[in-house]
Amino acid sequence: MKVEQISEHIWSLKTWMLIPVHIWVVKDERGITLVDAGIPLMAKGILKTVQDLNAGSLARIVLTHGHSDHTGAINKVRQTSSIPVYAHSIEIPYLEGKLAYPRRKKATVTVVPGLTQPLPSSNQNQLSPIGGLKPYLTPGHSPGHVVYYHEKDQVLLAGDLFTSKNGTLKKPMPMFTANMEEALQSAEIVSQLNPKRLEVCHGNCVLNPGEQIEDYRKSN
Repeated sequence: MKVEQISEHIWSLKTWMLIPVHIWVVKDERGITLVDAGIPLMAKGILKTVQDLNAGSLARIVLTHGHSDHTGAINKVRQTSSIPVYAHSIEIPYLEGKLAYPRRKKATVTVVPGLTQPLPSSNQNQLSPIGGLKPYLTPGHSPGHVVYYHEKDQVLLAGDLFTSKNGTLKKPMPMFTANMEEALQSAEIVSQLNPKRLEVCHGNCVLNPGEQIEDYRKSN
């Protein structure tokens, strides 16, 4: 597994499963947050990275969504510490296997029922900051897909909202995306936040992605 520091507070952890799989470790003064948990074989590397950073213990796991390539290492990582796992409340019935993801024939459990907590929200039903990150609901790839923005580092951890190729924004993978039209609408979060760097699970980073949104709209 390749570990790369991509900003002051964020590290990218990468492995391959026919295609690249990226997850992220984010540090702040209260400990470390893991954004997505990849596939099972990443667990050992996740724990080693947390230890090597010497920036406190792993405090939580936050999920962009509940597909199996984003939740695979949860059980092994939590064997050493019963840290909380968070996802959007809309997503939880799908990852617990109570509902089948749209366009899939049957429901599948990717996280043990009862383990995942809803991301905290304010009285106005706005998602609250967590672990130095601000979550935003960006449905389409899955019903409760979330991206996480690190405002200080100006990095957007976009999960499967996009893929990328050679630094260019691309659509999420159609065969795994519940509602492509909704996903394309959610892509406007890039114009809203205008990050300096955008990270995707499957692909490489995209610098100054706001400069590409107009072309992205036209290409889709």
